[in-house]
Amino acid sequence: MPQARTSTPRERYRTQVRAEIKEHAWEQIATAGASALSLNAIAKRMGMSGPALYRYFDGRDELITELIRDAYRGQADTLRAAAGAGADLAGLAHALRAWALADPQRYFLVFGTPVPGYHAPDDITEIAAETMAVILDACAARPSSDGVDGAFDAHLDTHRRWAGERPVPAPVLHRALSFWSRLHGVLSLELAGQFTGMGFDPALLFEAELKDLLGP
Repeated sequence: MPQARTSTPRERYRTQVRAEIKEHAWEQIATAGASALSLNAIAKRMGMSGPALYRYFDGRDELITELIRDAYRGQADTLRAAAGAGADLAGLAHALRAWALADPQRYFLVFGTPVPGYHAPDDITEIAAETMAVILDACAARPSSDGVDGAFDAHLDTHRRWAGERPVPAPVLHRALSFWSRLHGVLSLELAGQFTGMGFDPALLFEAELKDLLGP
């Protein structure tokens, strides 16, 4: 039986430096936003020259891609773990909110304003689709009508590429999209501080929206 390949000291060092670069990148994003990300500034913080840092990342876009990939992977793994532990849609919603509140900058990098001039590679979409797959499975597990109900359901019945290979009925697609869009709407407003000073508890608003989504 072949043995698993072990990394070399050079590979381990490279992995450590890349991780440190990403940590400094997150600090920059938290301070000035992703659009202000500067590899030269990160190199200065690490006591490296700019050209030396480019041995670890080809440029800003590759670094942003790694950060986005890590963020989406973290979200997908969080929801998959919750589903594996038996969480229903309500449980997934709470897991999503906890993940977002734990690191708002990570949340906004993937769900906030796009970084000017940046275009994500195709595999980012594939990772993001893993999250939707978990939501679709949870929606399919709930009782729902077998028929197509309404103009949007009829539209979704022929526009389901985003749902992958899952042959779920249109009402399930509709429920999954409503769950995803409405809860992210509340989370985005909460994390952006839009509820600050309004005098109510955002957690209770989240619960109310979730209850409305899930129905009786």
